Amino acid sequence: MPRNNDLERKALQLILEAGDEGILQSDMWKTLGVTSREGSRLALKFEEKGVVERRKVLHGGRWTYKLFSQTKPVTIDSIKDCPCIICEELDKCFSGGQLSPLHCQFLTAWIDPNTDYPQIDLEVEPET
Repeated sequence: MPRNNDLERKALQLILEAGDEGILQSDMWKTLGVTSREGSRLALKFEEKGVVERRKVLHGGRWTYKLFSQTKPVTIDSIKDCPCIICEELDKCFSGGQLSPLHCQFLTAWIDPNTDYPQIDLEVEPET
């Protein structure tokens, strides 16, 4: 039997890989090789933590649950406009450093465009 945290990691990976289609709770526990009771406990635990949504569905004439990931995989598109990528002060920017991402107005404005910080244009000028 796999350790709990390894089992949880594998279960979450299955749910994430199911994408927008989701995965039946029964398919999850069968794939993991655990009992329905263990699979239900995992799903409930994930739901309580807010990482999984459980939706009651009718499948094969029976009511069951379908699991949907509440997180999405990280892609390069999710960070492509991050001001840190082109910041000339990057080597000085770290927690406890001369500059800190915790207090960077550019990073804060990028994360939350509704802040009072001025919005910046980070278009990179093409080299000539």
